Amino acid sequence: MMLSSVVIDTDDVAMLSNFYQNLLGWEKKVYDHGEDGLWVTLRNKKESTTRLVFQELKNYQRPVWPEEKGTQQQMMHLDFYVDDLEESIKHALDCGAVLATYQSGDWKVLIDPSGHPFCLVPKRER
Repeated sequence: MMLSSVVIDTDDVAMLSNFYQNLLGWEKKVYDHGEDGLWVTLRNKKESTTRLVFQELKNYQRPVWPEEKGTQQQMMHLDFYVDDLEESIKHALDCGAVLATYQSGDWKVLIDPSGHPFCLVPKRER
């Protein structure tokens, strides 16, 4: 078995896929699924066959992180290894991310424009 995709829900598939394309520099493809709407995929052809896929949900609820009782919680998050943590944080912020209010350790948690947390992890911690 091989992981094909990680699908990320949003209320604005164009905005969120553009954010991650700017952040990662991966190749983008758009698929029209008729009544199911547009799906957008991003893939790093050099390093992985796994894709990020973005799907739009009409009743999407933005997650809250860190979690708060009675609110929509994250279902998963992405971790990205980076060579230069400070430069990568700056780049993510320039792309539209927000630094999370809660941080722990050397990993840095950011929030994408749809509210999903993601982590930037120094490569030395592999």
